[in-house]
Parts: sequence; structure tokens; C-alpha cells
Amino acid sequence: MDDSGPPRAIAVQGLSFSYRGAEGLPALRDVDFEVLPGEFVALMGPGGAGKSTMAHALNGLIPHFVRGSVSGEIRVGGQDPRHTPVSHMAREIGLVFQDFEAQIFSTNVDLEVAFGPENFAVPPEEIARRVEGTLRTVGLSGFAGRHPATLSGGQKQRLAIGAVLAAHPRVICMDEPTTDLDPRGKEEVFTIARQLHDSDGLTLVIIEHETEEALHADRLVLMKDGRIVAQGRPADLLRDVELIEGLGIMPLAIPSYFAGLALGSEDPLPLRPGEGAAFFHRQELRLDEGRVQELRERDRKRQESYGAVVVRVENLSHTYPQGTRALDGVSLEIRQGEFVALLGHNGGGKTTLAKHFNALLTPTEGRVTVCGKDTRTHSVFEIGQDIGYVFQNPDHQIFSPTVHDEVAFSPRIRGVSPEEVKLRVREALEAVGIPDYGPQDPFSLSKGERQRVAVASVLSARPKIIVLDEPTTGLDYSGQRKMMELIKKLNEAGHTVVIITHTMWVAAEYAHRVVTMKDGRVGHDGPAREVFSREKELAAWGLKTPSIVSLGNLLGAPVLSAEELAYCTKEGR
Repeated sequence: MDDSGPPRAIAVQGLSFSYRGAEGLPALRDVDFEVLPGEFVALMGPGGAGKSTMAHALNGLIPHFVRGSVSGEIRVGGQDPRHTPVSHMAREIGLVFQDFEAQIFSTNVDLEVAFGPENFAVPPEEIARRVEGTLRTVGLSGFAGRHPATLSGGQKQRLAIGAVLAAHPRVICMDEPTTDLDPRGKEEVFTIARQLHDSDGLTLVIIEHETEEALHADRLVLMKDGRIVAQGRPADLLRDVELIEGLGIMPLAIPSYFAGLALGSEDPLPLRPGEGAAFFHRQELRLDEGRVQELRERDRKRQESYGAVVVRVENLSHTYPQGTRALDGVSLEIRQGEFVALLGHNGGGKTTLAKHFNALLTPTEGRVTVCGKDTRTHSVFEIGQDIGYVFQNPDHQIFSPTVHDEVAFSPRIRGVSPEEVKLRVREALEAVGIPDYGPQDPFSLSKGERQRVAVASVLSARPKIIVLDEPTTGLDYSGQRKMMELIKKLNEAGHTVVIITHTMWVAAEYAHRVVTMKDGRVGHDGPAREVFSREKELAAWGLKTPSIVSLGNLLGAPVLSAEELAYCTKEGR
């Protein structure tokens, strides 16, 4: 490796890697990659691009724990991770896993954060200072004595980041660090990253699916099929909508909207709402008010098409055994055929509310009825005939040795005949787009495929209502689109759908109705178009509207997607 030139925090040359048993399908192919000390690099690409493989090679998990065939050169802080124990590499580079729960193991929060410094023989008084400072940095002050199992998914993610920060490595690599965070939490993580980068000169490599967040980086590196295909200033690359879409990465909505209009302008495409509004007027574009009204009329007709109330929540409160009051006087109704998105910050009560719909939790106060059945007097089994629940992590609900057995489980325990079971399994697998997966081991499938299996296992019970907790978490853009199109199809087929999500563009583009929650209470509840037009109120609740929605609001058009804004746009005065 050529060591001339300025010092490099990371230097990778000609790196190739194939996982054991997949020698003919290299995960990395002759990669050259350098990061200067203090640089902030965002790494993006579709699933299977090699991003996580790269991260695991940088800290020595490859080849010490993940076996395979590796060639090329790697240096991180002058160390070769292939020949340095992972425990020693932790002084040079800290890694926050994509599956962040896999790296949390201590019995309380402060012990988790203290683990790294303790293993590096940091003096006790310094460890105490680091724990306190780190918990403050990641927004977990006051959580020191809590068991990690009692934290929300987003809080666990912050804890994983804090445990890495406390060891004070020279380089931090975060593999999708905001996957389970609410919009404010996502912003805070990147604020933390920028502060560490700016004040401490920390070198950062962040693997992200959120395209908008990449704008904060000094450099954007794009990968596909194990190769680096482009790199440069984030703003420059993200304006190239054709390149971004061709890689299977979610394009920024504002440049995508303007690129689709084919204006022929020589000006660079805008990236943010304010820039977009100015560009809109410079190009002498205007809104077609008739089409704006047409969108509103579609919403009105859809609302009139809904059926009877299938979920009724009356003054619901819930207090967990340790004393946490997670819900406080919630009342709402959901009608047959609706598509509802529950939005709010981590710990706001969304999942607690949803678990009352299928009697996984029962009210401390108040009442919940599902298709006329009171959840206090009917069992989970009885309520499950009407409502199915798909967990955020499909691995928390999949347990059978084959996909067929997993999908067949629910109808079998309900005494359905073998012939009917076969029919339902076939129908469910066809509905989720994996008709031939029956004989496969579900744990050999990708995350997106396992989520489809989880959805199919719910569909086989033929419920009227389907609740999905963060159905797009951990999926790349293509996987997110496929999952949401599947859910949309199920809704159009007659299922009432409730999703819990932090992905705001998903809620805007797919949900009919939005319910926001904070501190166990309902804030906003109404048609998605109406709720997203109240941008300042949402911001006060820690919710950030998608950029294309913000642009529409600035222009006076309550649109929910780039496609809707294009539909409502006319050229010329």
C-alpha cells in the first residue's frame, strides 16, 4: 500500500471479500477507499451493495469472526484489522451495528456505556465522567439505572451509539444509526455526529438509507454490487436523480420533482424546500387549482367509502407494572377500510396503543373493543380472529422450520381442515409475492423476505384488520417501496390497516389518516393531507414533514408526494 501523501484515518486498497460458502458471489470487489482524519463520509447504496461488509472489514470482524476469502490491503489508524484483535481495533474504530440490539448485553444503561472504558483500564473517576457526559450527549440522561430491556427501540439505539462513543475511538462507523428513531431523534443523531466531527475532529463513516441526511456529510460514497461507483460532494451527487434512482437509492424528492418536469433549465436543481420555492417561481411555474381541488375531492370520497367502526378506543389509559404511564385518556375510532398511520416520538405510546388493539395489553382504565369484542373479556386468541399484528422485528414472531409451517400455524391452531390450510397458505404467500417460498427456512431469507413471511402468517388467519409496527425498518428504498405497495394492495383488497412508522414519506404517501401521539396522548387526528399541512404544529411535536410536503406547503398546495405536486403544476403564467 502506498503510504505517501497526507495521513489517512482509513486506507483501503484493492479489497475483495467473499463470504464462506458464497465464493462465486463477492460481497466486495476490488474496493479502493480512503478517509482523511476528521472527515465525515456518508456511505450509501441498495441492499447487498457491500456497505455493512465494508464496516465489518474495517474493525476486524472480517475475517476474525466472519469467515471468508479476503484480499487487498486495509489500514485503520495505521493498524491492519486483519492481523489485529478486534478488542485492540476498538481503540481505533468504534462500530454501531445495524442490528444495534445485538451489541447491548449489560444489565443496566450505565454499565453498558462504561464497558468500553473499563476494558481500556480508564480510571474510575474518568469512567464516571464519560458515562454522565455520553448519556447527556445521546439524550439518555436519567436512564443510568434502567435495564436496557425496558427501553424503547429508539432509546436502545441511542444506548448502542453511546456505548461506542464512551470508548473514545479515533474513528466511529455507524451502520444505519437512525433506523428506529423518530424524526427528531434522527436529526439529533446527526447533530451529535456533526458536533463530534466539528469539535473533536472525530472521523465519521455513516452508512445511511436516508438520502436527505447524507447532505450533512463532507463526502458521499455510492456503492452497488460490492463496488464504489461514484463519490464526491453530496449536493452534486444527489442532484443527479438518474444516477441515484439507477442505483436503487431513494432520490431526494425536490430535485426528483423538478427533473421530472424536464424544464431544460441550466440552473442546478434545488435540494431543499426554500430553494425549491424560489426555483419554482424563477421557472415561471404555477399551480393548477382545479387539480389541487381534485386531490381534496378524492380524499373526501374515500372517507365516505369506509364501513362501520371496527376498533373503538374509549378513554384508554395504561400504566406498566414499573409505574410508567404510557397512555393517558386516549379515545379514537377506526372504520373498516381505513389506512391509519400512528406517528410520534419514541416512547410516545404508539406501540402500547396498538398492542391494546389485539389484547396483548389490556386497559388500566378505559375500554377497547375490536369488532364488538371487549379486549378485557375476550382472549388474544379470540381477538386474533379479527386482527393480526406484524411485529417490528419479524424474528420476534417467526419460529417454524419452514415458511409453509409458519404461515399454516394460525389456521391450524384454529382447527381449520388440512385442505383449507393449504388453500390459505397458498393465498397468503401469493398475496405477499413469495408463492414458491413454502419449503424454505425462513431464517435463511433476507429481512424484507422475512417481513413478507410475517405478513403472510397474519393473512392466513384472514383478519379484518392488520397492524404493522415499523414495516419498513431495516429495508433499503426498493424494499420499502415493495413492502408499502404490498400493504396498499392489502388495504385495497378490503383489509383495515394500521401502521406505526417513523418514516414520514411513507405516512404521507400511503396513509389515508394520520394520528400523532406524544407522552401517551393523541395530538392530531385527521386526513393525512390535512395533518401534514399543519407543519409548524407537527414540528412542535418533534415531527418533520417530508421535504416535498414542505415545498407544497410553501407554494400553497397540500400535496403528499412529488407525483402529486407534478400533477398540480402548470408551466407559464
